Amino acid sequence: MSENFQPVQPAAGEGALENHLGGDEARNYRKYEYDMVAPHVGRSLLEIGSGLGHFSEQFAGRLDYLAVSDNDPYCVEQLRKRYAEDDGVEVLPLALPAKVEIRQKVDTVVMMNVLEHIAEDAQALRDLAAVVEPGGRIVIWVPGYMQLYGDFDRKVGHVTRYTPKTLGATIAAAGLEAEVLKPINFLGGIAWWAAVRRGGVGYPDPRLVKIYDRTVIPTTRFLEKLFRPPFGQTVFAVARVPG
Repeated sequence: MSENFQPVQPAAGEGALENHLGGDEARNYRKYEYDMVAPHVGRSLLEIGSGLGHFSEQFAGRLDYLAVSDNDPYCVEQLRKRYAEDDGVEVLPLALPAKVEIRQKVDTVVMMNVLEHIAEDAQALRDLAAVVEPGGRIVIWVPGYMQLYGDFDRKVGHVTRYTPKTLGATIAAAGLEAEVLKPINFLGGIAWWAAVRRGGVGYPDPRLVKIYDRTVIPTTRFLEKLFRPPFGQTVFAVARVPG
């Protein structure tokens, strides 16, 4: 069965700078992302904005169906190379506004640092809900709090940074129900504020990324087991599609 969706996405290349970051310098962070997201993923997954595939590769071989996508031609090329030998993974170029065909409906859509690029964010969620099975989920990971907005956000085309309140309003406007809605990565928020807002850093230094990954992320994960942070570098949400 083929399903069509047409979410609004940033122009090609706008998110390329952001998509090419991370890699081997952020292994703990990717594991943190996975451990937060995986409990909400069913047996079929569509990831919107997969970049180079560093996040999606953690699900490869564990699902009945995995679809990865991006609107950056370089990223699409790299995704095809990464999954060339895996028949269980479908690579989708997002050449929007042309419609994208997906092989089947999925029970989960994941958007990792994507929604903040989209001005019509509620419409994008409505469009994506059309390819999710009734009762399925859209998992959303977005940068948090406009107090942390800086040059890096502008360079990669961020329209906004969210709070739980503003993201919850977007989810409700899309006709979805927020099952999970909370700030995470408390220490990362402090580090980001110090580096970007106070320090004027416009682009993550790979050396600092390694230090951050080895020290801040493990400490943040430990602290978040003890208490719910009042704010964070990221806002995390799980939105249920009506059944």
